[in-house]
Amino acid sequence: MTRIIDHPILGKLNDRNLLSFQFDGKPYEAYENETIAAALLANGVRKLRVHEESGTPRGIYCNIGHCMECRVNVNGQSNVRACLTVVEEGMVVESGKQLPNIVKRMVEQR
Repeated sequence: MTRIIDHPILGKLNDRNLLSFQFDGKPYEAYENETIAAALLANGVRKLRVHEESGTPRGIYCNIGHCMECRVNVNGQSNVRACLTVVEEGMVVESGKQLPNIVKRMVEQR
């Protein structure tokens, strides 16, 4: 795992509790207040989904919630942005596979 362990503003990492969550059926750990994207990156996971049309891998791109590349399914809810969503104990995260409704309509109109 690669993480900043002592930050002048955020504090020391080991002062935070560890949480367990799943990604595509595998167990991972995250620190409290850590986003899904940060936790997955720290655990070596780079691919969050595949492109709906081409099948090419997608991961974290902007990491500030603008691009939608990091869409995942969280506890059954689709199209959740991993870069904006904080990990919760027992959270079940799955690779994003579904288009957002507006993009889905645009693809269907082609």
